Amino acid sequence: MDTTNDNNRLHADVLVLGFGKGGKAVAARMGELGKRVVLVERSDQMYGGTCPNVGCVPTKALVHHSRKRRAEDSAPDWYERSVGHVRALTSTFRAGNYEALNGADTVTVVTGHATFLDAHTVGVGEGEGDSTARITITGDTILINTGSEPVIPDIPGLRASTHLLTSTDLIHTTKLPEHLAIIGGGYLGIEFASIYRQFGSRVTVFESMSRVLGREDDDVAEAAAGILTGEGIEFVLESTVTEVIDGEHDTTVVYERDGRRHTLRADAILAATGRAPATRNLGLAAAGVRTTARGAVDVDEYLRTSQPHIYALGDVNGGPQFTYVSLDDSRIVLDQLIGEGLRRTTDRVAVPQTLFMTPPLATVGMTEKAARAAGHRVKIGLEQVADIVAMPRAYVVEETRGLMKFIIDVDTDAILGAALLSVDAQELINTVTLAMRHGIKASELRDSIYTHPSSTEAFNEVIGAIVRSDEPAVQVAGAQA
Repeated sequence: MDTTNDNNRLHADVLVLGFGKGGKAVAARMGELGKRVVLVERSDQMYGGTCPNVGCVPTKALVHHSRKRRAEDSAPDWYERSVGHVRALTSTFRAGNYEALNGADTVTVVTGHATFLDAHTVGVGEGEGDSTARITITGDTILINTGSEPVIPDIPGLRASTHLLTSTDLIHTTKLPEHLAIIGGGYLGIEFASIYRQFGSRVTVFESMSRVLGREDDDVAEAAAGILTGEGIEFVLESTVTEVIDGEHDTTVVYERDGRRHTLRADAILAATGRAPATRNLGLAAAGVRTTARGAVDVDEYLRTSQPHIYALGDVNGGPQFTYVSLDDSRIVLDQLIGEGLRRTTDRVAVPQTLFMTPPLATVGMTEKAARAAGHRVKIGLEQVADIVAMPRAYVVEETRGLMKFIIDVDTDAILGAALLSVDAQELINTVTLAMRHGIKASELRDSIYTHPSSTEAFNEVIGAIVRSDEPAVQVAGAQA
């Protein structure tokens, strides 16, 4: 597209900073409508954003490859080949994302680090903090879509350790760690623990809480933890890592537990303590864009910043850090730019999430604890996957671990929440979510017709397998409640 005033200046109707899911979706649509679009991405290794390059796609591909390793396969060799396959996959996705936008007549992709010079202008330099702008770009509408970056906790010796890896680093290394120490037992830490244990690494996870998955109900968390420990993952609970000391060939993790000092030696450390909005060195103050105490771009329910022509989409705005939420952000912004301007973040109902351990744990809505705390009278449909007669698929694919749990409102028959720890859970949860969004009752989901053999038909049985109920005189697990 020709938007240049001279070789070093561009103007766009829509200027997008960052190649994430939300930003590229808006860029593509506005380009289709004939608007002049410029998208700035700081790295040619991040075309398409976090998900296809260092997030969803490579991690889930590693889950797949780790499960394919046979006993006779050399763990280091299998891992190296797997990383090669994943790199090839992400390279294909990256090239496709770039061509899909830059190949359009109305869209230009610029590679470099963008810094606001004023509310309508950015300078693009070669790298972060580059004070010399090689290109100046002005935009009538600007989208900030710079994503998030790994958080490295302030632990003495950790940042300087030559054995420290972030999730991004771990995806790209071809050397399989013999012993991987993971700081943080959240979703990110557990996913990598599961992956690398299956590849053959010894894995130790340090978690400050008394159990993993602390936000889940006890029965769900215990079932998931049982699967993980059964695969050989070691959890050091109620522990605090206080220091990291590098040796010649490995590193020592110093931690406190039960009021005593302990040590553990490992050859790699993954900091899995979360991701923070990537707003450093964007020059937001120069644009008059406010940020929150956590460093996220401050937005309203329409994703507008303190400057009405500037929007923030995806992880950078401090919302849920999911690719599909970023995509929904794009719908809100497009509704502002070319629609009726009514769509809001507050309209979102029942947003699911999945922890890609094996089998996956997918959840949506309230836990049993949260539902009771909110004053609901509930009944609980729960069954172990191994006991679900209506789900032969679990036996067909030889994955009978886990459970399914539904939290149902006694008075309205509404599905308040669900936790599915089972084969195909990442797909099943979408059916439950759709039912919740459209007011489909639990009994309707229970009595629907599903294909056979499938995982979905488990709903026919599990929703009726009531193990607890606040309603009197209800048959519960074969006895009167």
